[in-house]
Amino acid sequence: MITIREMQFDDLEQVMEIERQNFSVPWTENGFFSFLMRNDTLFLVAEENEKILGYMGIMMVLDEGEITNVSVAEDARRRGVGRLLVRTMLDKMRIAGLTMIHLEVRKSNIPAIRLYEEFFFAQDGERKNYYEEPTEDAVLMSCTLK
Repeated sequence: MITIREMQFDDLEQVMEIERQNFSVPWTENGFFSFLMRNDTLFLVAEENEKILGYMGIMMVLDEGEITNVSVAEDARRRGVGRLLVRTMLDKMRIAGLTMIHLEVRKSNIPAIRLYEEFFFAQDGERKNYYEEPTEDAVLMSCTLK
């Protein structure tokens, strides 16, 4: 059974494996560590049998949030892990009183865009050449929480 819980420092070794697997320019372990120390962020992990399957982070400013990352291990894809992470995070943000969530995603990442659209995120802009290795535009999306 997959459970969702807050990311702990002890999770970073497994999280970094997924990060390096999925991103051409991965965050560093120190980057994750510094975000985990902050009071204005929340990072969740999806876990099954003590194995991290994926993770998600958000930064909060007043009543808005910015999704920093969503990543699922290659061998855990197509099992609803990303959907479970996003649903849990949005529920937690509603309870926390947030009213708007923003994110950016690679223009070519159609599966992620479709996932966000399932949760009523709408495309509301682009950032040209936002991503590196390869250079690619970002699609900006946002969702009003009710």
